[in-house]
Amino acid sequence: MNLDDTIVAIATPAGRGGVGIVRLAGPEARLIASGMLRLAGGRTLQPNRATYGDLVEEKSGERVDEVIATLFCAPNSYTTDDIVEISCHGSPVVLRRVVEMTVARGARLAGPGEFTQRAFLNGRLDLTQAEAVRDLIDAQTPYQAKIAAEQLRGSLSRSVMPVKERVLGLIAKLEAGIDFAEDDVAILPKDEILAAIDDVQSRLQALDASFAFGKVVHEGLTLAIVGRPNVGKSSLFNRLVERERAIVTALPGTTRDLVTETVTLGGVPVRLVDTAGIRKALNEAEDIGIRKSVEALADADLVLVVVDVSSDLEATDRELLADVAERAAIVVQNKSDIERVGEVVLPTALPAVRTSALTGEGIPALRAEILRAVRGDAISTEGVMLTNLRQQNSVRAGIEALQSAAISAANAVPHEMLLLDLYGALRALDELTGATTADDILNLIFSTFCIGK
Repeated sequence: MNLDDTIVAIATPAGRGGVGIVRLAGPEARLIASGMLRLAGGRTLQPNRATYGDLVEEKSGERVDEVIATLFCAPNSYTTDDIVEISCHGSPVVLRRVVEMTVARGARLAGPGEFTQRAFLNGRLDLTQAEAVRDLIDAQTPYQAKIAAEQLRGSLSRSVMPVKERVLGLIAKLEAGIDFAEDDVAILPKDEILAAIDDVQSRLQALDASFAFGKVVHEGLTLAIVGRPNVGKSSLFNRLVERERAIVTALPGTTRDLVTETVTLGGVPVRLVDTAGIRKALNEAEDIGIRKSVEALADADLVLVVVDVSSDLEATDRELLADVAERAAIVVQNKSDIERVGEVVLPTALPAVRTSALTGEGIPALRAEILRAVRGDAISTEGVMLTNLRQQNSVRAGIEALQSAAISAANAVPHEMLLLDLYGALRALDELTGATTADDILNLIFSTFCIGK
């Protein structure tokens, strides 16, 4: 990537709006913008100050729009380059014309994420912070935005830094013991080496464990509501959605197709899927619906198995409970408002919640149980979690390298060989923050950004 040219892009979303922003970044940003602007009172662009004026055609001097221009001087800007942001009316025609004028004066159209990529390459952000920029833009819930903002402030990087420093310290001591063996510099005893490796490895394993919840926060999850006909699946679905989204009747088999809706539980986007009742189909349409239900059950991240607690379990109930016994699932004992003699004994160790979709009893407890299942053993420190597979792969590569180093140390392998594993762990941590990341990986990451960011 050429960091010496000046790039331009529309920084606001596509479409019409009250205001649109065109962003210029690079060494010629101020010069290019100044030639297009006629600022009020003959003023010039001043750092960190918004200035009112007109955008004018270079040859004719004809006004294109009234604008506000803001200059951010290097290195105190998002990319560490000179940046000029031109705010004009949000007409696509006007915005395109601004871009055309800047290109005519020597700017280049920016690629996806190129402003943030420059910020990363210029040391303004590390790679986890750059990914947090994308996550913040893509956030669908306040909680997702909060986690992304924490990572943008460097929460993940700060948690990795002590681990990296511990590995570097261990490497330095071992290197010194090798280089200055003739000068009687003490070489670390095996127990001390193993203790240091174990400490670093345990911290990385805790970080690795955070990915289960971090992935859910980042991507959301799919929750399938399954059960035999007439146990109250659609009524339960409507309670969770908080509106009459699915058709409910007293007739078994009312739901023939999948009904989906996305809600927010504890800040996590949850895609609820109401399915057709699972039983022996009575006609072709119901058979298709049941097949879709089975597919939804297989694809779901979490399953709610709804049973009718007002009557004894049927064979279909037992089969469903057996099918999800080894999966993330919750048993919903619905219709608890109907009195019956004796309790229904569930043939499963899965967590269970008593509810009444008719009265709303137990719905808050069910939401709490869903959140507990989603969070699992997630770390309590908010913002310090892995949120994508690239991050997890880097952490796991570091763990594997440390495991090899521990085996080498335990078997009294020469320290020269032990150092190879420790350097492998260090490289993995550098890949996490982007200190030594391959160009093709960087290109793949930033290609997922929107143009103008």
